[in-house]
Amino acid sequence: MLKTRVLTVLLLLPLFLAALFLLPDMGWALLMLGVVLLIGAREWSKISAFSGFQGWVYVLLTLFIGLALLPESSRSANFMLYGIAFLFWALLVPLWLHNQWRTRHWITMALIGWVVLIPTWLALVELRDLAPGLLLGLLAMVWIADTAAYFAGRKFGRHKLAPTISPGKTWEGVAGAFLGVTLYGMTWGICDSSIVLFSSGLWLGILLLWLLTLFSILGDLFESWMKRVAGLKDSGQILPGHGGILDRIDALTAAMPIAAFGLLLIKNYNLVS
Repeated sequence: MLKTRVLTVLLLLPLFLAALFLLPDMGWALLMLGVVLLIGAREWSKISAFSGFQGWVYVLLTLFIGLALLPESSRSANFMLYGIAFLFWALLVPLWLHNQWRTRHWITMALIGWVVLIPTWLALVELRDLAPGLLLGLLAMVWIADTAAYFAGRKFGRHKLAPTISPGKTWEGVAGAFLGVTLYGMTWGICDSSIVLFSSGLWLGILLLWLLTLFSILGDLFESWMKRVAGLKDSGQILPGHGGILDRIDALTAAMPIAAFGLLLIKNYNLVS
C-alpha cells in the first residue's frame, strides 16, 4: 500500500506542478473544475447515497453552477460564497461533529456538497491568480500539517481526538501539526516576507496558518464522519493507494476557502504595503 501511495505521488506531483505554473488562467480553472468540482461531486453523490440517476444529475447541476461562475465571476459573489463556507466550517461543522448528526435527506446532502466543493474550487483558482507560489505554499502547509500530525500521533499519541469519528487521530498529533506548521511558517516568512501572507508581519502570517491548520483538521474530520455514516472507507478509487479525490482534498475543503477569504480581504482593503 505504501509503495502504491508513493508511486502515485511521484507520478502526479510533476504533472500538478507543471499545470500550476504553466497553464493559462482559464486552463487552470477548467482543470480544477473537472478534478475538484466534478469528480468531487460524483464522489459526494456516492457518500450521499444518491441513485445512479440522481448522482449524474447532481454532477450535471454542479457543472452548470461551475460554468456560471467561471467567466469573470463577480468578486462580491465569491466573497459571499467564502463567507458561507466560513460560517459552515466555523459554526455548523463543530456542532455537527460534536452531536454526530446523521442525515440522508437528498436536498440537505446536495446543498452541503456544494458548500464544501464550490468555494474550494473558487479558492484554488483565485489563490493561484494571486500567485502560483502562494497557492503552492498554502497547499504545502496543509500537507505538512497532515504529515506532522501522522508522525507525532504514531510516536506520542495517547489521547484520542475523536475516537468515534476517526480513531487514528490524537491530540498529540494535533500538537505535532501546529508545531510543524509553525516551523514551516517561520521558514516561509523569513525566505519570502514580500508575499501577501506575511506582508503585515511574520507572526500575523503564522497566526493565519494556525487558523488554517485548525480548519484543515475540521475538514478531515468532517469527511471522515460523512464516510463513516455512509459506510465507506474511501470516497473513491481514482487515486491508487490514496482513494478518491475527496480523500485527498478533505483538509483543503475547509482551509482553502478561508485562506482565499482572508488574503483577498487583506489585498483588497490595502492592509499590505
